[in-house]
Amino acid sequence: MNFMGAYSPDHLSFLMEGFWVTLKVAFISIVLSFLIGSIVGILRYARIPVLSHVLAFIVEIIRNLPLLLIIFFTYFALPEIGIDMEITSAAIVALTVFESAMISEIIRSGLKSIEKGQIEAARSSGLNYYQTLRFIVLPQALRRMVPPLVSQFISLLKDTSLAVVIALPDLLHNAQIIYGQKQSYVVPMFLIIAVMYFIVNYALSIIARRLEVTRV
Repeated sequence: MNFMGAYSPDHLSFLMEGFWVTLKVAFISIVLSFLIGSIVGILRYARIPVLSHVLAFIVEIIRNLPLLLIIFFTYFALPEIGIDMEITSAAIVALTVFESAMISEIIRSGLKSIEKGQIEAARSSGLNYYQTLRFIVLPQALRRMVPPLVSQFISLLKDTSLAVVIALPDLLHNAQIIYGQKQSYVVPMFLIIAVMYFIVNYALSIIARRLEVTRV
């Protein structure tokens, strides 16, 4: 195990370039999946005829597929029908599609957790359905949803490593290039990428726990 050689300034700089790609892909995917998942979750909660059933069907299909399959489909299958994307865009689209389905369930469950008595009281006070949803249900549900949403975002960050199969130049991909040079670099590389993932994910875990305590 050659730690000195593995952790040379050039190697560390190369790793940080990959880590930046990991964080960028994760951040964009988190923002997009939260927006899409929120819309889908709210629409399913609203129980709009036909649309709610169609969305539920699509969400269930995506949730029960491996993320790796969605990544392969996005990068290798979509170009066959004229939708060609470069590696980073394909990774973001695949992660966003998969995580949107997961987040939509969190949103829908959070909305359903609000007691029916509060909804009935709001309606009896003169608020219509959408006003009740906006002013009564959503504010309370969002506070309840924060911890599971943060946990899902942690999972998303870890799932970015799966995009190495399509050669996304992320942290794991760059580490593979480095330890491909010498066998003695393998253990040091795995150790440092484990530490880097751990630091970010542990920080998010602390945030989730504090938010849970605050909510309680």
